[in-house]
Amino acid sequence: MCTKQCSIKTFFKMAPQIKYTKLFIDNEWVDSKSGKTFETRSPHDGSVIAKVAEGDKADIDEAVKAARRAFHRNSEWRLMDASQRGRLLSKLADLIDRDFEYLSQLESYDNGMVMNFANMLVGGAGNFVRYIAGLADKVQGDTIPADGDVFSYTLRQPVGVCGLILPWNGPILMFLAKVATALAAGCTVVVKPAEQTPLTALALAALLKEAGVPKGVVNVVNGFGETAGVALTHHPHIAKVSFTGSVEVGKLIQQAAGARNLKRITLELGGKSPLVIMDDADLNVAVPFAAQGVFGHQGQMCIAASRLYVHSKIYDKFIEEAVKYAKEIKVGNPKDANVDQGPQIDEEMMNKILGYIEKGKKEGAKLLTGGKRIGKTGYYIEPTVFVDVKDDMTIAREEIFGPVQSILKFDTLEEVIDRANDTNYGLAAGIFTTNVNHALQFAKHVEAGTVWVNSYLHFAPQGPFGGFKDSGIGRENGFHALDPYLEVKTVTLALPKKF
Repeated sequence: MCTKQCSIKTFFKMAPQIKYTKLFIDNEWVDSKSGKTFETRSPHDGSVIAKVAEGDKADIDEAVKAARRAFHRNSEWRLMDASQRGRLLSKLADLIDRDFEYLSQLESYDNGMVMNFANMLVGGAGNFVRYIAGLADKVQGDTIPADGDVFSYTLRQPVGVCGLILPWNGPILMFLAKVATALAAGCTVVVKPAEQTPLTALALAALLKEAGVPKGVVNVVNGFGETAGVALTHHPHIAKVSFTGSVEVGKLIQQAAGARNLKRITLELGGKSPLVIMDDADLNVAVPFAAQGVFGHQGQMCIAASRLYVHSKIYDKFIEEAVKYAKEIKVGNPKDANVDQGPQIDEEMMNKILGYIEKGKKEGAKLLTGGKRIGKTGYYIEPTVFVDVKDDMTIAREEIFGPVQSILKFDTLEEVIDRANDTNYGLAAGIFTTNVNHALQFAKHVEAGTVWVNSYLHFAPQGPFGGFKDSGIGRENGFHALDPYLEVKTVTLALPKKF
């Protein structure tokens, strides 16, 4: 844990300035209608970072009204050239690069992610937005060789006002993935950040205003799922909802999408991702990747490699190296540049993870290292390694969302593919092997939206991201990310027989 070099005093001395705590509606900073606020707390020690305006249904209604005005056919936004929308988003990318240090520090402070991880995410955010900006004027229709004396073609037009609900585990990345994509398509948005991490969404809203986004195009309403979130997903003037979070909440949102009107939805939900280590894998590469895949960002990743299948021929050797690696992970203050693992997001999640660890022990998995809370302040958990895990154990079936590596043994590729697919999740998967046929067969048959071969957690803005089965509906990123934000309209003109 923290030494004198990363004391609580030092942490607060390095804390970034909190510039924005209100709601952002119609390009203005406003208090909530009720006047309520809520606290956002530091995962490092549970202290209050700031009090943030708490929006509810009344504020969502105001934000939707602003977004509808901005989406009117004669508005500045709707009359703006698609290429200009792209330039506006490129300006946002430049501002993100300019404020890189501040955004990284704010993300780490509010979320608890270690600085190296925050720097990596924010450092790539500008280019991520630039890629999406480049799609703004690439939305094209088709001409149709329809029968008869007609000229027929399609238009692809923005769906309307979109409700975007963010998770707490990657606030900046998720804000940009959803907002930039919606804007590139020509939509307007109402954003509800996770109540645990509202601060960077507000900072990015300020940058969008600086970049020149017209009034009402982007609105941010802080609040809780049961109030602001429910109001947003049930609002009759929201045309589309994009949500990243748990399967349980995703199912509620899918139901809400059909309650008042038929909203389009994109859902990026949980995962229980299998990572397979074949007997020909290079353990010098596979062991660190497997560890980073589940211990990175405290395991708070929907694509975490939380089911680690290791071939029986190398099982014992792999375990030896995996435990050694886990024991060398440095846990502490996320502001410390030498720290590998920070705190969990809050006390509730910490206790939930510790509960899963207890279930693992009770159900017969063998705990080789970790498994306990670190210290009495903050929400830190030791990197934990379980072996002799069976497919029917709770820790092998449910999403833990914490630094818990569960290692299972297998004998054949055919067997492990069936076992990997025996889950209601299907977000990501990976395999380490030098056999190209094994790699291609696994990639073809595993039920997952993203498959890594001899790598893990490698992302690029060009690559579509989303899940099979209960892991979600639709895709974000890549060229087709705009599709859920667009409607296809067929236009047919009768041609005169004489001309």
